[in-house]
Amino acid sequence: MASSKKMKVAIITDQHLGFKKGSKLYHDYFLKFYEEVFFPTLEREGITTILDLGDTFDNRKGVDSYSLDWAKKHYFDPLHLRGIRMVSIVGNHTAYYKNTNEINTNYLLLREYDNITVFSECTELNVGGLDILFIPWINVENEVSTYEKIKKSKCKVAMGHLELNGFTATHGHIMEHGADFEIYNKFKQVFSGHYHTRSNNGTIYYLGNPYEMFWNDVNDKRGFHIYDTETLKLKTINNPFQLYKVINYNDTPRQLTNFTEYTDKIVKVVVRQKSDEKEYDRFMKALDKARPVDIKIVERTDHLVIADEVVDQTEDTMTLLTKYVDDLETDLDRPRIKKVINEVYTEALECIL
Repeated sequence: MASSKKMKVAIITDQHLGFKKGSKLYHDYFLKFYEEVFFPTLEREGITTILDLGDTFDNRKGVDSYSLDWAKKHYFDPLHLRGIRMVSIVGNHTAYYKNTNEINTNYLLLREYDNITVFSECTELNVGGLDILFIPWINVENEVSTYEKIKKSKCKVAMGHLELNGFTATHGHIMEHGADFEIYNKFKQVFSGHYHTRSNNGTIYYLGNPYEMFWNDVNDKRGFHIYDTETLKLKTINNPFQLYKVINYNDTPRQLTNFTEYTDKIVKVVVRQKSDEKEYDRFMKALDKARPVDIKIVERTDHLVIADEVVDQTEDTMTLLTKYVDDLETDLDRPRIKKVINEVYTEALECIL
């Protein structure tokens, strides 16, 4: 599907279709992004090519029938009907085995679409007159050949699903156990999926995923990007829709009739000060009437940090575990411990409904 004509392309990554075993709550939320942001932007910008940088689906072990039907109906079929071509690379969530990309969800489920090309190995492709090196998930089987291709490549731009040191994996958590990024300094630009939070060092850009999926995504910008293959300029398209909301309750006067922004949201109330029980009860009843999907109440503790209406990543599970490892008195390899914990935690999340 090489094309020498200069163009603007869309770059999207880490969509995790089928998240939480096809949860209707999350997929209804995802659908607002696709119907009200993604496809309208493609039409407005005249986009005919999408570059998908991995983890298109969520669970490498299998995709349930509902999730596959949803993905085809709301994403892949509309792309095909619009004549939009897609280059997709294998990510760690779409490779069935951890040590090889050979069996992968994208190829097995999407090969019926003649507008989709899936790369499971490092491959050069000309897109809009620009030679791009596509780098799928690097594992034991392809590590040597991938790094050889990177060293030999004459491409100015690389796009991959990379796990590199020194970048923000999730808000407040810097990756310490990934690969060194020096080998990528030869490129003018590198764009990657894998980490859901946006970060860059001026050359390597982690683009982030399209929507909130966990509590530590609260108020962390999400969306996708438009890339010009002639000017090499990247344009960010933000997703305005949120699923998670944090309220800091501290006994200040509140407008108890205006809670509509919390309807159909997952809400966390952080109680920093509660001296008037009746006022607090009125507040909670008014919030409940707004019909949020769920309300979690967190009583204030001295170590809980609130900033910009976000609990410091809610002291989320991974943050707490990371801090615990940092405080351990041990001669063991801390980055290795964190990596194992992160892998176990990620797999556990895949099992939660």
